[in-house]
Amino acid sequence: MTTEVNMPETKHITGATQYATSADFHRIFNEEMEGLYLLSFLLTADHKNAEQCFVSGIEDSIKGNPVFKEWARSWARRVIIQNAIRVINPRLMEKNTASIPDGGGKTQAAERAEIAAVLALEPFERFVYIMSVLERYSDHDCSILLGCARLEVTAARIRSVQQLGSVVRFPLMQQLNVGSEKPELQLAPR
Repeated sequence: MTTEVNMPETKHITGATQYATSADFHRIFNEEMEGLYLLSFLLTADHKNAEQCFVSGIEDSIKGNPVFKEWARSWARRVIIQNAIRVINPRLMEKNTASIPDGGGKTQAAERAEIAAVLALEPFERFVYIMSVLERYSDHDCSILLGCARLEVTAARIRSVQQLGSVVRFPLMQQLNVGSEKPELQLAPR
């Protein structure tokens, strides 16, 4: 007995949905080098590890699964995040081991108060903050990538925002008080 199977015809991918090539990823990492390296540095809080994540990100993007050309930029960022998770493993870091930037001299990034405040977060909170707040990953995506429950992601984001809020609020209040007896925050006209 023979069984005949009717398979639908396969449709060829048109020019509208092309996959990213290695040249596309080289261009992305070249054009966005500063931003992608900063992402690596914020996640790892260490220049040596940031360089490792950045270089591995290029290699993994080129050698990895095919990605639609329109998604290549976000894929490059995701690969860096995945590499940073592998290098740092923020879930296994002990409490009170907030990363302190390596002693290789102050960089422009570390001199900025906001970046220094992010680097002062404990590793898990730092990863959650960067992924969920800065990169806008959903709690579900964060929990999958970090290997934890969504509730842990939510709690870590709340802790990180509270800690960063207290650090950033003080300089803001100082700026408001400069040259004014009654500081007022200027809002856009209604």
